[in-house]
Amino acid sequence: MRIPLTDYAPGAAVATDLVNTSPTVRPTGDALPDPSALANFLAEHGLSLAATADGRPPTEQDLHRVRLLRREVRVVVETETEAHAVAGATVLADRAGRAPTLRRGPDGRVQWYVPTAPEATLADELAALIGIALLGVVQGLGHERFRACATPDCRGVFVDTSRAGRRRYCTPDLCGNRVNVANHRARNRIGGVR
Repeated sequence: MRIPLTDYAPGAAVATDLVNTSPTVRPTGDALPDPSALANFLAEHGLSLAATADGRPPTEQDLHRVRLLRREVRVVVETETEAHAVAGATVLADRAGRAPTLRRGPDGRVQWYVPTAPEATLADELAALIGIALLGVVQGLGHERFRACATPDCRGVFVDTSRAGRRRYCTPDLCGNRVNVANHRARNRIGGVR
């Protein structure tokens, strides 16, 4: 796998979505209950990892390692200081990443990539992708973009890569909608409208 250094948003989205698959965040349980769910997660994010390049589907061992990675990523996203975020993201990036190289990208222009080690596991490759993305966010946007969900009863966390930097919810279409509906109902109760 070659991880591009030019855009951290896709890797940050993988970090956010992976952390929020946890049963501590989702009231319906673990969103990665089996290897096929992990395969779907990878496909939904357009990830073609070298560890599965031979067409092999994720295994139970891959799933176990990715669940452990999920905890590590949450710790990095929840860090209180920029220094801790950088240290944690660097550890993730080092799991499978090698020295950056210049290669031609799909658009024909030369760009930076971080290759992963040939023997890297699926979890190691995900760790490198996420670690490099989190370092990019810290460098490009700042550590304050690592946030907890603003919904009172949600334990989700996220990395805000939006242009304005005003994202408040781990899953805007779910948590954001819950808050908007609750606020609407509260306004209607106060105003006497039902």
